[in-house]
Amino acid sequence: MAIDIYHKFLPACAPFAWFCPFGELGVRSGNVFYSFKRLLHCRVSLSSRRKMAVNVPGLLSVLVFYLAILGTGLWASKKAKKEERKCKANRSEVTMVGGRNLSLWVSILTTTATWVGGGFLLGTAEVIYLPGRGLSWAIGPIGYSLNLIVAGLFFIKPVHKKNYVTVMDPFQEKYGDVLTSVLFIPSVLADVFWVACILAALGGTMSVILDIASHWAVILSAVVAILYTLLGGLYSVAYTDVVQLFLVFLGLWLCVPFILESPASVSILFTAVHEVFQVPWLGSLQLQDVGIWLDDLLLLTMSGVCFQAFYQRILATGSVAKAQITCFAAAAICFILAIPPILIGAVAASTDWNQTSFGLPAPYQQGKAGMILPIALQHLCPPFVSIAGIGAIAAAVMSSIDSALLSASSLFARNVYKNIIRKKASEREIVLVLKVCILVFGLLGASLAMSTGSVYVLWFMSGDIMYSVVCAQLLVVFFLPRHTNSYGSAAGFVTALLLRGLAGEPLLGVPALLGFPGCRLRDGILVQAFPFRTAIVLLTLAAILLVSRLAAALFSRGLLSERWDVFKLRQKDGATLKEVTLKEAAEGSSPNASSE
Repeated sequence: MAIDIYHKFLPACAPFAWFCPFGELGVRSGNVFYSFKRLLHCRVSLSSRRKMAVNVPGLLSVLVFYLAILGTGLWASKKAKKEERKCKANRSEVTMVGGRNLSLWVSILTTTATWVGGGFLLGTAEVIYLPGRGLSWAIGPIGYSLNLIVAGLFFIKPVHKKNYVTVMDPFQEKYGDVLTSVLFIPSVLADVFWVACILAALGGTMSVILDIASHWAVILSAVVAILYTLLGGLYSVAYTDVVQLFLVFLGLWLCVPFILESPASVSILFTAVHEVFQVPWLGSLQLQDVGIWLDDLLLLTMSGVCFQAFYQRILATGSVAKAQITCFAAAAICFILAIPPILIGAVAASTDWNQTSFGLPAPYQQGKAGMILPIALQHLCPPFVSIAGIGAIAAAVMSSIDSALLSASSLFARNVYKNIIRKKASEREIVLVLKVCILVFGLLGASLAMSTGSVYVLWFMSGDIMYSVVCAQLLVVFFLPRHTNSYGSAAGFVTALLLRGLAGEPLLGVPALLGFPGCRLRDGILVQAFPFRTAIVLLTLAAILLVSRLAAALFSRGLLSERWDVFKLRQKDGATLKEVTLKEAAEGSSPNASSE
């Protein structure tokens, strides 16, 4: 949930990251997400190359795979209708969170499938392969697993206790509609651009192995994902995730033995510590880059808890215990599923590409490191095995697309349409709006995937903001609700945006106007070596708490006129005090209280 989440899609890691979000998360020269820009450039160059013969067997196998996924989605949609008839929950809740009765094993597998997306696989293989990066910088699997463990320990009880449906519900409950509608924007943007970037990566992958135009892969994948998500909501998403995760596991592990035995490659045990065709794939972490490494790890660990895709799955379980088991089990499986792309990336770094059908220059010398996973599958495996590999990648991608579509649509249908635009909307109307949103967001993501010029920038900004802006807000509203109010939240939002903009981003062409400790010039560009995004989260947290306390003092003591109280803080405080008084009076008059 990543943010894949990546929590959020993260073509170089997670979301994505994504994120992730997706993914679903920092794009820097020392970061695995640096690859995404090159990945999109690869897709452009691949789609514009000379026309080659279509890989007909591979294309047919992918079509069979899509039909199987669509069939699973149709079956799950029928199950969703049965659940609607016997479930006490609202119809919209059945669509969004599965009526809160998803079985434990399905919950575990759908959560894992959401995190293990196309970006997780492609990015992990790439960072292992890249000279100068290597295993030392493969923080995606570590960050995703830690993300699920942290979420299971600290974030499940607050949302399960109050039966929330979306991650924006506590914001709406605490701050009201105006601020929620603002904080809602980065979440939806992250999901939409997560979809776009996933589809772009899938198009590039299929163009490598199947020799088809990438836009056809984008269109086909989008149509299938939109269709089964429309039909069954979370049930269709969850049960197709189960099938997709099985295909990912089977497809990748089928490829690993063939790649390890490639005659063009040297033993990965030897190249791990010896330079043969490039520097050792174990990589190294220099002291001056520790801040960057820690910042990226914390971003991956914490950003996933900001995405709606995560909460849809844990809220679909019937109890806190089941939700926690889901998180812990998914964390272990994520780590296991990182092993195949790590091995494939290591073999790619140990390969004499002149002995393969790919030839020289090597992939990273052609700027195609972002596509190393499909390139290795195509040139180091027999054809039938590479087809299984593309099925695994397609399965991973599809499992992230549907999650992002349902996530963004749920946020809009519930927190904007139902709670702000049409407060008296019927359940049927809410479900209809949800389905329209799925269609609109899916088409928008597919359109953006075929126009790579702006997808990278917008997706990156939304993914980065999910950590820099939303994370501090989420921590406060979950764990310090008595110490925050609308003024503090608004101040924190502005503070985070301002600091993030001043910190700059070299890969987006945004110069740094604010240098954090340890910043240094690299090729004439100021690079932040300090964990600056984590520092922004902490400064935002401080701003929220300080301004909240200051505003409460100013209005409660009459130092500021009530006409300046745009968020009606005194009215809310009065209502809260009245509720507490009534509750205490009710408890005092209860039989138990009198007997005591």
